[in-house]
Amino acid sequence: MTHPGVPADTRPRKVTMYRNGSVYTAADPFATAMLVDGDTVAWVGSEQAATSIADSSMEIIDLRGALLAPGFVDSHMHVTETGIASDSLQLAGVRTARELLDAVAQAAGTLGTTGAVLGHGWDDSLWQDKTLPTPEELDRAAGGRKVYLARVDAHSGLASSCLASDAGLDGLDGYDGSAHVLRAAHTAARLVARQFPDTERRRYQELALREAAANGYVALAEMAAPHICSVEDLRMSSSWNSASWKEGSAGVPRILPYWGELATSAEHAAAILEGLGVPVLGLAGDLNIDGSIGSRTAALSEDYADAPGHHGSLYVSVDEAAGHIAACSALGIQAGFHVIGDAGLKTVLDALDLAASEVGEQRVRAAAHRLEHVEMADAGDLARLAKYSITVSAQPAFDARWGGAGKLYEQRLGARSLAMNPIASYYSTGVPVCFGSDSPVTPLRPWSSVRACLEHSNPDQRISARAAFLGHTRAGWRAGKERNPLMGQLVPGAPASFAVWEVEELMVQVADDRVQSWSTDPRARTPLLPALDSGSDPACLQTVREGQEIFASETLRS
Repeated sequence: MTHPGVPADTRPRKVTMYRNGSVYTAADPFATAMLVDGDTVAWVGSEQAATSIADSSMEIIDLRGALLAPGFVDSHMHVTETGIASDSLQLAGVRTARELLDAVAQAAGTLGTTGAVLGHGWDDSLWQDKTLPTPEELDRAAGGRKVYLARVDAHSGLASSCLASDAGLDGLDGYDGSAHVLRAAHTAARLVARQFPDTERRRYQELALREAAANGYVALAEMAAPHICSVEDLRMSSSWNSASWKEGSAGVPRILPYWGELATSAEHAAAILEGLGVPVLGLAGDLNIDGSIGSRTAALSEDYADAPGHHGSLYVSVDEAAGHIAACSALGIQAGFHVIGDAGLKTVLDALDLAASEVGEQRVRAAAHRLEHVEMADAGDLARLAKYSITVSAQPAFDARWGGAGKLYEQRLGARSLAMNPIASYYSTGVPVCFGSDSPVTPLRPWSSVRACLEHSNPDQRISARAAFLGHTRAGWRAGKERNPLMGQLVPGAPASFAVWEVEELMVQVADDRVQSWSTDPRARTPLLPALDSGSDPACLQTVREGQEIFASETLRS
């Protein structure tokens, strides 16, 4: 099986029989075995049939009760950013400015005489004293080195004085002389702090890709944009689609690339696409309508509960967004935006109406546009999203981290927090949904994301494990306009993209806790998924992308 920009695999065709486990497939809910011929699922069925099919030409893998299931698709992540964050100072555990400064000082002591201190993950919503350090305090802690510390939501950060000077922050929107930088100032500080040679950038990307493969991902939607990375960074991440198929390579998940740059006309959009030098799925992703709740830059219709007089930021107007949507619709490519606040969403919805009046509703629908996050949507918004067949790329782990009593959403929004991330409402109103992590904002842990759907802080917005699993697999391929309708399934003729999981128990889990949430009754004919009520995730034993093993645990073949 070949894809645009991906060379044909010329390696000798390999045949592998997996048996003695559980196969998640619509072809046979009782299947315990699967045969993979090259890059394709050739057969699924029972142990008895597997015994009659197996021969010495095949590699036989004894699953020993493990689950074999379609591989995960992360519908929103940032490859280089994920690698940088994983290799930077980890700040999720700090609870005061003093602890943060001590961590910076300790990290600076390991850098020798040069090098910037990079960190990720501080979250002041968890601090009792929310006072942030000053630029001068960061300078002293780092011994005069540049310091850039990304907030957990990656929409603001802390910058030292020397970084502010090098990045030319004076006069930029979002810079007031303090260490906390937002909007344009944050973009400038981040880009200057993260100037790396190509070898280092590729190392960061490989760190992220290996991490994804080790967690059962077979594809990643890379949401690149000018305020996050350069075009060269996008080209490098896209190049893994070719490099991973070279003979002798261990392989990595497939990259589904997007570029979030605003177009003013169809001609302008075409010029942007040509200038990228690599094919992308659309001018979508992190083209920001607004910011984030945590950094108080998400655009709200009413003030933040903990910041009276402040209601966030709109980065794109209705007319600008409409022009972009119309341009992309005319070319038949996906447009899309990062949008979180309710005022931000209404800006996009009004823009969709304007674009439809220009190019026609059918062309808007046919382009399969998408919106990222969409954390605040009322009934009217849902109806308008469904009207235009807009896919929502949501992040269930956001609610797990910040939803519920006393947490960030309640701090920032008060009673409005109860309506955040209306996942079940998207399903019930016919809005297409797919799921991602927004890594490095939340980790590449797909089963934790499935659990977050089951355990949403608002019981009315919970969905079943099966619906959540499909949102993390087949729906991700559909959102990326994958041409093969069998992608994300394990049926004969489908691409062999899957993961093998060590599991303690398999069950059917429903969203309503008033209903018995497990079943092994064979009459149900429902494929089973891992029990997630223990709080621990299944361990990944192997990940295979279109027949190529991209991760294997030492225990798989032992």
